[in-house]
Formats: sequence, structure tokens, C-alpha cells
Amino acid sequence: MPRTPDHPDDPHRRVLVTGGAGFIGSHLVELLLARGDIVVVVDNLSTGVYANLPHGHDRLRFVEADLRDWLQSPDACSVVFDEIYHMAAAVGVELVIADPIGSIETNTEQTSALLRYASSPTARKPSVLIASSSEVYGKSERVPFHEDDDVVYGPTTATRWSYACSKALDEYLALAHHREHGLGVVVARLFNTVGPRQVGRYGMVLPRFVGAALSGQPLKVFGDGQQVRCFCDVRDVARALVHLVGTPQTHGRIYNVGSESAVSILDLARTVVEVLSSESPIELVPYDKAYGPGFEDLRRRVPHLGRLRQAIDFEPVHDLRSTILAVADALGRMGVGR
Repeated sequence: MPRTPDHPDDPHRRVLVTGGAGFIGSHLVELLLARGDIVVVVDNLSTGVYANLPHGHDRLRFVEADLRDWLQSPDACSVVFDEIYHMAAAVGVELVIADPIGSIETNTEQTSALLRYASSPTARKPSVLIASSSEVYGKSERVPFHEDDDVVYGPTTATRWSYACSKALDEYLALAHHREHGLGVVVARLFNTVGPRQVGRYGMVLPRFVGAALSGQPLKVFGDGQQVRCFCDVRDVARALVHLVGTPQTHGRIYNVGSESAVSILDLARTVVEVLSSESPIELVPYDKAYGPGFEDLRRRVPHLGRLRQAIDFEPVHDLRSTILAVADALGRMGVGR
């Protein structure tokens, strides 16, 4: 199925999606298959779920493996990809705090290995998307965030900032490979992506709220609930990522990807209760109780999307209420709330 150096003229676009069984990755895979591509997914299923992928599709190949190991295998060396979407990463504040060593090593080592692979002569320089995070901005107080803003982190004794630093290193590596090897890399800083297939297991706020509302349990809002975020539906995000990779002018640049519609976490909880006609109460939980002593958070995380709009004319089409209903439907099919 994959194109090999011996058969370079096959007309199908070959695409590698790392972490393709995950929340965002699986939506991306669906979009690429619908476009007519041949897709290889490499995922170790540490946080991804095989059921997220379409089964029996003749243009989809799934490889369960650690990415670093697979990239050094004869299997990987025999493939020529046109595009690579690097979505594999440690996800969620809870996971980062519980396993900082694993999270840092997963983010930096996998990205480094992927970029070396893509820059090798046999890879023939595919276009590469590196999925980064709005966490890179740290606790900067400038709002909205622009891609060229300075970043501000807390002390190294605060584990919470290790994720931001690891994703920043990913960006440095990606841009260095673009400058030194001519690799067509684009970096996407994702802002609070939400939607069906996302789970609250790793601290993701919207599915956690929706699951509680469906089950009649309290919606637990950490801190005072006045922290502000912008939520963008995964189906809009996946579409933006494909357009970014397919636009050569974006290569070597960083783009905020998300929505500019801001909402406090307390108002998000209220909206979930209203949309789902739930009788669940809302409870405020101090940060120290939720994450442990010394936890730091950002009060406002709002992107400036001017650069993204100029590059691909992007506007989200799914509003927050429809996304809440989609998340509820997906969780309901998983048995949540029954």
C-alpha cells in the first residue's frame, strides 16, 4: 500500500499520522481518507483508542508501536510519504503532573526522531505538521496571544510548566530543521480543541463537564472559575491543519489554531448544564485540592488568528452549543449517563 522508492509515480497521496488513534488524530485521519489519501497511522495506544479509527478501510493501515522504535524499522525506511502530521504527544494537565518524566520525554524525543526521519534523504522531504500547544505561551498576560509574542514560564519547581517547555523545544527543533534542511514544516499552536471522542480522563474540561451533567454528578470547576478559554471544535481544527500543510507559504512558520470566542470555565459549566437540561450542581474546587500545592494557571488564554486567516481564510463553523451536543452524543454511545 505505501509508496516505495521503487514505485515513486503512484498518484495517491501518502500520509503518515502519528498519534492517529487519538482524539484530534482520528478526526484528521477521517478527513484525509475522505480526501482520497492513503494513510498510515502509528500509535502506541497509550492515550489513543483503536476504536476511534474506521475499520476495514482499504486505504488505512494501522501500526501499533512506539513511534521512536518504528521510525528506525525497515518498515518505516521503505515508505515515502508526501505529508506527515505529528499528533503524538503527552496530553492533559493531569497526565503531565502525574508523569512529568514520561511527558517531557514523549514530547521531545518523539518529535526529534520524527524530524530526523523526515529530513533524511530517503524521506524526500515531505510536508510536516508539528502539533504544538497554546501552553507554549506560558503565563504571559498579553491578550490576545500573537505567534511572535514573548513566552513567560513559572519556576522549574512547578511541574505544570514542563509541558509548555517541552512543546517549545518541539517548535525550536521544527524551525531549525526547516532552516537547516529545507524541511517543509508548519507548527500549529492548538487552543483548547474539543469535540466528540475527547474524554475527561486526562483532565480535559469539556468532556468532564458533559459526562458529569449526563450522569447527574456535580460539575467540578477548579479555582474560582473565572479563568477564560477559547474552545474550537475538532472538526474545524482538523480542516485547518490539512489546509496549513497543503499551503507551501505556511512552511517554516507558526500558526495559532482555534477560536476567538472566549468563555470563562464557570460559564462553560453553566452552558453545559443548560444545553443538556441537566440538574447537576456546579461546585468550585480549589486548585490545591485538584492538582496539589503550588499549582499555577493562566487567567486568560485567547488567540489572535490574523495570521491563520491570512494564510488559509479560516473561520470555525461549529459553535460551542453544537459541540456540547456532539460530545454528549458520543459519550452517550459509550454508555456515560445511563
